[in-house]
Amino acid sequence: MNMRTRLATALLVTCSLLTGPAMARDANRTTYPIVFAHGMGGFDDILGYDYWGDDYGVYVLDTCSWGEYYCNHDINSGQESFVASVTPFASSEQRGYELYQDIQNYLASSGHSHVNIIGHSQGGLDLRKAAKLLNDNRGYRVVKYGISISSPHRGSPIAQYVLNMQPGVTSILETLAEYFGNVIYGGGNDAIAALKQLVNHDYDPNDGVTTGTYAFNQAYPAGTANIERSRSLLTGQDNGNMNPALYLLKELWTEIDGDGYATYDANGDGALGTGDGNASDHDDDGLVGINSQQMGYRLEYWECYGCLDYVWTQTNTGYVADLNAPDATQMTSHAWKINQDHLDIIGVPPDTFDEMEFYAAITDFIADNGF
Repeated sequence: MNMRTRLATALLVTCSLLTGPAMARDANRTTYPIVFAHGMGGFDDILGYDYWGDDYGVYVLDTCSWGEYYCNHDINSGQESFVASVTPFASSEQRGYELYQDIQNYLASSGHSHVNIIGHSQGGLDLRKAAKLLNDNRGYRVVKYGISISSPHRGSPIAQYVLNMQPGVTSILETLAEYFGNVIYGGGNDAIAALKQLVNHDYDPNDGVTTGTYAFNQAYPAGTANIERSRSLLTGQDNGNMNPALYLLKELWTEIDGDGYATYDANGDGALGTGDGNASDHDDDGLVGINSQQMGYRLEYWECYGCLDYVWTQTNTGYVADLNAPDATQMTSHAWKINQDHLDIIGVPPDTFDEMEFYAAITDFIADNGF
């Protein structure tokens, strides 16, 4: 190696140390399109903000045309994606079927045979039913990656709390209607059914319908039968920067103790597990405890300054295939939790989260793993 080559090599090494693991670049293009599945209350927007957008309403996988500024500059120009729209307030039995229909139509029009699905909140439940129906209908496993973000796979205490208000639930729904632009009263919406879906047990055994996440998990599992790779991203409260709506919920109504282990709903809050006795240790994101969120393997998200952010699979907490039977580590560990609340992750301000980089990193992760 001559002197010039040595100097060039030394310069490259120095630059890599200064800028991190990689220089700035676009996310790689996925082999199969990404489908986004929104959570409860979502449609085109939530709380008046674009559901899958940044703080300025720019779609997180908006590819950039020549000279365009308001787009995601970290996304490959050939990246394909599709935003599904299902009934904002309904059970995941209904929403999952609607998501399946949306994907079927998208596959037919696009010519693709597989998809990756990213589901936020209730969308993480919906994607599991959609995956099973796609498999049943087409005779093969259509969904490559199924990634849930902040999803209440084992129930949310907030859902039970609202239902337990009995007559008072009407005022809560009226408040929700104000927030969601009266979409809650739109055709096909059933807020009570939506809330019953997100309680772990069958909330009302006498209503003639089996509801709750426990029964749903049995019918639509997270194993490899319908989804080639199940993964999840967990969120917990950020320090002093919680969305005002979630902060009021926590301060005025109820506080989640969401990192205790039990094989049943030991503290009766509507979510599998129990609490550890400390409800203020950032063990939830304002709506969902971390003991409810892991599906399959956890993903770690790492923010890189000066380069594209990174997402990768972490196996140290194990794989959750039976969503009704996670182990103690999977229900109590804060490892690789993203320090954001339930709404920060989808671009509802005020927040300091970079949604564009986050979803670009997920896209890059999927692409780098061949899907």
